[in-house]
Amino acid sequence: MMNINPPEDWRWIGDWLGRRAALTPNHEALLDPSSERRYSYAKLNDRGNQLAHLLSNEYNIKKGDRVAFLLHNRIECIDAFSACGKLGAILVPLNVRLAPVEHQEYLSNINPTVLIYEDAFDKTVNEFRHNVPSLKHFLAVDKTSLKNIQSYGPLLNKQPTTSPLRPSLGFEDPFFILPTGGTTGLPKGAVLSHRHIFWNSVNTIVCWGLSPTDVCPIIFPLYHTGGWNVLLIPLFHVGARVILWRHFDAVDTLRRIEEERCTIIIGVPTMYHMMIDAPEFTKTDFSSVRFWLSGGAPCPVSIMESFWNRNQEFAMGYGLTEVGPNNFYMPLGASKTKPTAVGLPFFHNGVRLVNEELEDVPPGEVGELLLRGPHAFSGYWNNPQATQDVFELDGWIHTGDLARQDSDGFYYIAGRKKELFISGGENVFPIEIERVLDEHPAVDQASVVGMPDEKWGEVGCAFIVVKKDKQVSETELIEFMRSNLARYKVPKHIIFVEALPVTSAGKISKRELENQARALADKS
Repeated sequence: MMNINPPEDWRWIGDWLGRRAALTPNHEALLDPSSERRYSYAKLNDRGNQLAHLLSNEYNIKKGDRVAFLLHNRIECIDAFSACGKLGAILVPLNVRLAPVEHQEYLSNINPTVLIYEDAFDKTVNEFRHNVPSLKHFLAVDKTSLKNIQSYGPLLNKQPTTSPLRPSLGFEDPFFILPTGGTTGLPKGAVLSHRHIFWNSVNTIVCWGLSPTDVCPIIFPLYHTGGWNVLLIPLFHVGARVILWRHFDAVDTLRRIEEERCTIIIGVPTMYHMMIDAPEFTKTDFSSVRFWLSGGAPCPVSIMESFWNRNQEFAMGYGLTEVGPNNFYMPLGASKTKPTAVGLPFFHNGVRLVNEELEDVPPGEVGELLLRGPHAFSGYWNNPQATQDVFELDGWIHTGDLARQDSDGFYYIAGRKKELFISGGENVFPIEIERVLDEHPAVDQASVVGMPDEKWGEVGCAFIVVKKDKQVSETELIEFMRSNLARYKVPKHIIFVEALPVTSAGKISKRELENQARALADKS
């Protein structure tokens, strides 16, 4: 029998841009709106080769070494992705919103050798750079005020564009260490192997029907799995074109969608909320768009309706850093009849809903969502206990999310297991309350968390942003909820706010709202 499995036979593993450049070298791959520069696949591959030579020849980076970057979305992120894939090094994107002490703790666990950063983070880097012993080399992509720092551009330009000497790589070798959401404290480093990246891409291409003619703005940050895996790498895989936004701007994004004839748009609900609020929303030509996807958090139906009213296909997805992150497919057109569903399982994806005893729950009942497949992560870097906590022995991974399945096989997310609260002995799912509040004509945004209560154990606390041209009282909202929800589900407290706090990925920060709710409980 022919043996096709030895790692040395898989010479294409990791070299995404090298292989794509061999097929479609002159096809436009990327537009950088901040500089108005356009890059072909050949040019992106040349830059990746140059950085690979720089890392290898100047800093002796080899297979398994970690290369970190502290950058907003920019071309140097793509260079690092390409170079690490060619060398078998492990790419470590850093959350740009962490404090210096958080970076120091995170990096001291991962032990990278090189840090690539931009001048906006001079102060941050200076505060931790001497306290992470593994960091030997620093590359500044802009001008820097720090001493003994090398400049990225001049060093890169001195390197050859030829392919570097490549090591033997296997599917299980790590490619990325990505920070998890960090909603419960310092992020853990999720290890994403070459297998994970490849199979997520295959799943995405097969289920969403990506093609070389697609054009997509990348508005998720590139320290987040959404930035790389939804949908940048799958689009590179098929030879499509991306627009790499350094900072999300609703008006500029709308303009580029029309000018560049974008075909697929993906964002989080807060981004879509900002687009809809922009006067340009109703004027933008969306005729090129095949569909819009929302992820990262439950999307209010009111947002979907704004796109449906413009004859646009809009669907909600679901994923997480550890699995996927692309896991469910929503057939185009189905969202209008099942607006709160995330869809059907991807082709190469196993799904279970289980109770506390890990027994499958029947359709219609809520259970914890477990996922399994070749797109699963390898575990948390240097954290075997956290890895053991999410993996079952047979490979199923606990997502920590609650979900249900309807009689047609469609899945619905019922909320985070940790966000569920128990009021008077009854389980309350905040997402159910939020969906009702989103239907009120005066409510712009709503988020619900549980808070301690002496009588009921826990009660709901709703944070409300009112639409600019509307008014509504606490009493009106309570009566509205009582007409649509069981009484035990109706929040006992309503707090009107100017805006909801968001995480670095653009999601509503439940953690911050929970802290505010607990502070309120302590005062009462």
